[in-house]
Amino acid sequence: MKRMVQKYSIYSLLLGFVSLLFACQPSALHDFERETDFNFGWKFQLLNDTNSLKDVPLEDAGWRDVRLPHDWSIEASFDSTLEGCVGYLPGGVGVYQKHFTTTSAKNDKSTFVLFDGVYNNAKFWLNGKFLGENPYGYSPVFFNLTDALNEVGEPNVLTVYVDHSRFADSRWYTGSGIYRKVKLVTLDKLHIPIWGTFVTTPEITDNEAKLNIEITVENERTQAYSFSLRTVIFDASGKQIAQVEDKLNLGSDTAEVFKQQLELRHPQLWDPEHPYMYKAVSTIVVGGKKLDQYSTPFGIRSLRFDKDKGFFLNGKSTYVKGVCLHHDGGLVGAAVPKGVWQRRLKLLKEAGVNAIRTSHNPFSDEFLDLCDEMGFLVQNEIFDEMDNPKDKRFNLNEREVLYRTRGYTEHFQKWGESDLKRTMQRDRNHPSVFQWSIGNEIEWTYPDYKYISGLWDPEVKGGYWNKIPHLTPQEMKARYESLPKRKYNLAQTAHRLSKWVKDMDTTRPVTANLIIPVASCATGYADALDVVGFSYQIKQYDWCKKHYPNMLFTGSENSGYLSEWKSVVENPMVFSMYMWTGIDYLGESNLKWPQKAWSGDMLDLAGFKKAGWNHFKSIWTDEPFLAIQTHAEKDSEFTVDQEGKVVPKSKKALNWNNALSVDHWNYKDEETVIVEVVSNLPEAELFLNGQSLGSLRVSDSQDQIMRWAVPYQAGILEARAVSNGKEIITALKTAAELADISVDVDKTLLQADGYDVSHVVVQLVDKDGVPVKTQEQEVVFEMEGNGRLLGVDNGWNKSTQDYQTNRIVTHLGRCMAIIQSNTTSDIVRLTVRTKGVDAQQISIRIE
Repeated sequence: MKRMVQKYSIYSLLLGFVSLLFACQPSALHDFERETDFNFGWKFQLLNDTNSLKDVPLEDAGWRDVRLPHDWSIEASFDSTLEGCVGYLPGGVGVYQKHFTTTSAKNDKSTFVLFDGVYNNAKFWLNGKFLGENPYGYSPVFFNLTDALNEVGEPNVLTVYVDHSRFADSRWYTGSGIYRKVKLVTLDKLHIPIWGTFVTTPEITDNEAKLNIEITVENERTQAYSFSLRTVIFDASGKQIAQVEDKLNLGSDTAEVFKQQLELRHPQLWDPEHPYMYKAVSTIVVGGKKLDQYSTPFGIRSLRFDKDKGFFLNGKSTYVKGVCLHHDGGLVGAAVPKGVWQRRLKLLKEAGVNAIRTSHNPFSDEFLDLCDEMGFLVQNEIFDEMDNPKDKRFNLNEREVLYRTRGYTEHFQKWGESDLKRTMQRDRNHPSVFQWSIGNEIEWTYPDYKYISGLWDPEVKGGYWNKIPHLTPQEMKARYESLPKRKYNLAQTAHRLSKWVKDMDTTRPVTANLIIPVASCATGYADALDVVGFSYQIKQYDWCKKHYPNMLFTGSENSGYLSEWKSVVENPMVFSMYMWTGIDYLGESNLKWPQKAWSGDMLDLAGFKKAGWNHFKSIWTDEPFLAIQTHAEKDSEFTVDQEGKVVPKSKKALNWNNALSVDHWNYKDEETVIVEVVSNLPEAELFLNGQSLGSLRVSDSQDQIMRWAVPYQAGILEARAVSNGKEIITALKTAAELADISVDVDKTLLQADGYDVSHVVVQLVDKDGVPVKTQEQEVVFEMEGNGRLLGVDNGWNKSTQDYQTNRIVTHLGRCMAIIQSNTTSDIVRLTVRTKGVDAQQISIRIE
């Protein structure tokens, strides 16, 4: 048994120009390779049964060739006989095999394989030797392959069995297979293990930042070693700015945690506006020979959470303008290329979003890298189920026990701590991560919590949403204590999880998303949390604060209403809003066929902007903004009063329900159209064909959207506003008949790395180039060259067309294809065709 101890090293502080005296130069960032890309050259086969493999490796000559990441569910057709909770797509059982040659002697090196995510119930073998398993599809896991490797130059077979036969095991689309990246890690017997560093910045001023670096060193050799442990800090330009070096000893078959400290002068701080990144490069040297080197990107920032005044980032009061996201990427399913997330996050950033909640599970390491680089705060959420299962189709507590809906609860008691701690080890150096969320709406799986709250009592009318309790906290607690003992106690489970978090990291708070917060406070569940997150119940903030003055309450899941944002700006304690959701996601569509996805607020499944993008940009950004959106009055939640003013039919109309609003000006002659002008400027004037239809002020609207009722006439609809004496203009034009297509490509040069992607967006247009958004027809993509057509999409959540094909019928006159590079240089020529217009050809260079 290896022992793990902590040991403080003797450290030296070298600042400024003094660091230049050391031999380690910026080239040290690139001159040592621990990791090998292990995503190419895999074989894959779907199986017909759920019997775990016995005789491995398997004969795979006839299997499919695949590259990772790979999601086999997204390759299938949508099927109304399947489950809407997972987007009407199948699961199944699959097996992967990877053939590779041993390159390092087992006596000299240790070899590991690192999986960032396999969905799910995965088992692993090398050359027929069982390595282990990992049931949770969202936690990273690695295995030591060394003992099972064949000798240098001999072949090996890595086998991965994935049992997703319980295909409806979640309340959203999960994907199936090895859907995240894999690395082969080859290390000297004296090394820093995977996830073996932890960088914190306990003290920060304008002039100085103190760094604490915990570095685990493992010695797998049979003799003790004396070595130097050197850590060099590089700034974002690759310039060396500080260094510390210690002479250390480590016994045989031992791992120890060493602590080093440095000081950085005039640090550049990380925040969403300036996401400045440093890198710590830690090197093990024995007898002048470099044995191992580990690079840790990190950022310098301070977090402070005040129970009365909210959140402070780097000492500055900060609003968290957040969105909840699920982990799929539309047509690519769960195997989301980095470039797909880059495009989506860029659009969210443009609308003012500065935070993301990973609903309701850990995301990929690559996703967090992007959040570090692009400047997003991340609430890193771990679990959606704990002791008891949720109903996968209807949410709340489970109603029916079925094989296909068995989920993570089956594994939580055995695997919960390991899954949580492995995830945290991987993620805790990301400056973007600023909260650890242990769970989402877990109270639903404890039905007694509804009774405890009193909100479901017969005398309570109108449902439980945003109701002020008629019971006192003492009465709720008395109800709780009078209940019979159950197998599991939520408060005890939460305290256990909170302890696990703090075992790994005390620099960030523990939070959770509470759906019945009044009951959670009364029962002790909320006591396990540093920040108590509310799921929607904004009217209960003041009640909870009155009765629990030492707790910090804020929003962690919201509908996307303006009233929820006002609850942030009007209450100093409440610092965050996370709308559900920022982007449409597959699944959570039980009995809604052909709707296959949940409709979010800002972007659709293809990453196209929705009307909600305008709404949030108008309240979350300061740069002058003006947009027009329209919908027919006959379908609207608004009507026209006797004075010709647009008024809501009910309060519900003011909830920023944007499903009907579109950005076109094509209706029937004289049809009454509700025209919405969305802006962060105080006033706007509307014009139709040059004639003013009057001015409105944002402050006169209950929901900050200016509305006119306009009898439709073809032509130009124009909104004008003034910002700092400069006129801002935006317009919609009536489109004539389809005459052409426009093709927009976000990247015409791709890296030949097998990962880089280009989004090809096609829009039907008239003879003048005006978008045609009320006519649909099939678009065909024909590709030549050494690239991959990942699929096509039109963004509509009711489209059940296949993703993995080269043709699709448009929605709102548009569609998209995604092209991915291969690993050789070439020019990809993509011809785009649709009936009745000339084809267009684009070229994408891969090099």
